[in-house]
Amino acid sequence: MILKSQPSDFKDIYEIINDASVAYKGIIPADRWKDPYMTEKELHEQILEGVEFWCYHQDGRILGVMGIQHRGDVTLIRHAYIRTVVRNQGIGGTLLKHLSTLTQNPILIGTWADASWAINFYLKNGFQQVSYTEKEQLLRKYWNIPFRQIETSVVLASSTFYKQHIKNTKKNK
Repeated sequence: MILKSQPSDFKDIYEIINDASVAYKGIIPADRWKDPYMTEKELHEQILEGVEFWCYHQDGRILGVMGIQHRGDVTLIRHAYIRTVVRNQGIGGTLLKHLSTLTQNPILIGTWADASWAINFYLKNGFQQVSYTEKEQLLRKYWNIPFRQIETSVVLASSTFYKQHIKNTKKNK
């Protein structure tokens, strides 16, 4: 069952993010890795900045989390993490499908460029990787991340992003 997070879920969300993020250790640039990957303070800041977490519950336990953040004309999927012990069981896909129903806006997802499993997951779920130039522009416009993270990330977009992008391009000609 997927439910919007409650304040009482904070500890579980924090735990899941830091459990699942271990997969990035040695994959992302060493200067971007830290332990814990996300501090409690950073998680609180993300929530205050409008990241709304949704939780996948099974047998009274939260097994996965995924955030959604509305940013004007797009919606961002943020902080998608599944407990290590239940990976590859369809939880991420189920969360992504659910969150995709919560917006009419095009969806953008940022992830680390060397996290091939994450990129493949989003590609398998119908997203397309944007060009290098588009990535730079989108990360600067919609995310609040350091330049080094922009350098080492990719952005994937929903098909509605491209439809909207083409429509806006034609309108501006």
